[in-house]
Amino acid sequence: MAQPQDSKRRINDKDAPLIEAINAGDTDRFYELVQRYQQPLFNFGLRICGQAADAEDMVQDTFLNVFRYLKTFRFESQFKNWLYRIAMSVCIKRRRRSKYAPERELSLEDFLPGDEQVAAEAPAWAREPLDRLLDEELTRRIEDAILALPETYRPVLVLRDLEGFSTEETAQILNLTPGNVKVRLHRARLFIREQLKEYFAHDRSRPA
Repeated sequence: MAQPQDSKRRINDKDAPLIEAINAGDTDRFYELVQRYQQPLFNFGLRICGQAADAEDMVQDTFLNVFRYLKTFRFESQFKNWLYRIAMSVCIKRRRRSKYAPERELSLEDFLPGDEQVAAEAPAWAREPLDRLLDEELTRRIEDAILALPETYRPVLVLRDLEGFSTEETAQILNLTPGNVKVRLHRARLFIREQLKEYFAHDRSRPA
């Protein structure tokens, strides 16, 4: 007998046993799913929204949507990817509802220097060991630079360089093409590098 089409597309997922238990009626275990992802989601929301209160609201709304639609999840992608796609959708909807949303989003060209011929590799700050990033001043500079990114580019950089998603996964989460992700990531990294140039120039011990 031929397998159902959904079974053929199903992928391995470390969250599968927990999700299957919840969908089978053990809804008390949903709290385990919340515990597993609430801190990473909050960190993501903080980097995207910039305010702790907004990040907390985003996390709450995201898990409410996950609880509501979990039975529709078919493991055609990683659960984590699906979760972050919901979180990004929540962020976009909250932004649209906000009366403080700008009428016109600035283009990255408004911030970048004229010469953009820089390699598209991850900037030095994204490759540094965690103990270097724990430097309070550097961490603050990076966070400020990320929040200064136009909203079109910020999620791409956060998902790729900080959350560790692949280009293809980021494209799926943001509903973009992989090509668009690469272009936006390249330009976002250029912007961050420009923002941090002065900081690194004053400390020759750090990579440029």
